[in-house]
Amino acid sequence: MKIIKYPAEPEWKKLQERFELDVTTLFDTVKQILEDVRTAGDTAVLRYGGQFDKVVVEHLKVSQEEIEEAESLLSEDLKEAIRVAQANIEKFHASQCMTEKKVETIPGVTCWQKAVAIEKVGLYIPGGTAPLFSTVLMLAVPARIAGCREILLCTPPNAEGKVHPAILYAAKVAGVNQIFKVGGVQAIASMAYGTETIPKVYKIFGPGNQYVTTAKQIVSLKDVAIDMPAGPSEVEIIADETANPAFIAWDFLSQAEHGADSQSILLTTSEDLANRVIEEIEKQVQLLPRRELTSRSLLNSRIIILRNNDEIISFTNQYAPEHLIINARYYEIIAGQVINAGSVFLGAYTPESAGDYASGTNHTLPTKGYARMYSGVNLDSFIKKITFQEITKDGLRTLGPTIEVMAANEQLDAHKNAVTVRLTDLNNV
Repeated sequence: MKIIKYPAEPEWKKLQERFELDVTTLFDTVKQILEDVRTAGDTAVLRYGGQFDKVVVEHLKVSQEEIEEAESLLSEDLKEAIRVAQANIEKFHASQCMTEKKVETIPGVTCWQKAVAIEKVGLYIPGGTAPLFSTVLMLAVPARIAGCREILLCTPPNAEGKVHPAILYAAKVAGVNQIFKVGGVQAIASMAYGTETIPKVYKIFGPGNQYVTTAKQIVSLKDVAIDMPAGPSEVEIIADETANPAFIAWDFLSQAEHGADSQSILLTTSEDLANRVIEEIEKQVQLLPRRELTSRSLLNSRIIILRNNDEIISFTNQYAPEHLIINARYYEIIAGQVINAGSVFLGAYTPESAGDYASGTNHTLPTKGYARMYSGVNLDSFIKKITFQEITKDGLRTLGPTIEVMAANEQLDAHKNAVTVRLTDLNNV
């Protein structure tokens, strides 16, 4: 991993590039699986489970006995950690509840907005190289607070046909209604179309590999909503000479260990710090059990020395990182200028790991620069908002002529006449 010193602004775009696979090559495979599940239901789901997960389960749905068994398999320390994280996530997301407020735009014309939960949501939790039970909490807790009537979860089983006990326990604590042993594209298809066993949902949430991501994009074109576009995870760290290089190195590596396609970037004005961080990374990576995967991720990562904080802020807002750590003396001033980021972590003692697990904020965040236009998952992600309005007789007398003029000038006479007939009726009273 190289240190890039004082790149000119025209060079920034190249430095901001993420690792990216050409997913167009996957389209035919993904479309075939989606269509097979849409037409054949459970039969196709089970067949693909045998092909990709190397196991054919007897029942797709996780039983209550399996959930109870999972709880008995976990240590008390882990169960307590899950409960603490769940409580913090609940407290933060509950604070986002909307208060219904009626607004009289002009006398006699009252408008308001009502928040209504999406009735049926589906959560996808990957199997992959680690059991992401924390993602269960991040998705299911706000779904329950929002009031979603059905919260389904799909996750691939292991070679014994079982789901990791921490995922099952987190699902129980968070309030998931039904859990299914289905992974990959077939899981997305099951939730998008419905099968004999797995109900159709209205919106799908959760991370996944390039096949899952491609499947979500395809089904979102006409069948179901999805949380957001997704790509490999990433972190940007802003640090100055006051920062502890060991802190930064571990933050760097904690992101890199997500996967070989993850990315970590350090921006600093201090050459000395950059060199010390490199030394720490080289030393610390050898301590990781996932060091081979992490080392591959470091090939996508970089340390960039810029001239001043103005350049750092400009680079950051162009890059729009999923996670942004600001470990610098005047972090509040820098943070106040950030306009594009998924989630920001302030000060020396706020590692990104806190947001990944237990501080309360959501870790399902926009990647690949989508933080320029997308928020991370929050309570609103599980809610739709319906507007209402009520107009009195006097209100229509006041507003009606405005509507008539506008409708007539758009040459939509039926719109105009819908008002005119009411005004005529009022004048005849």
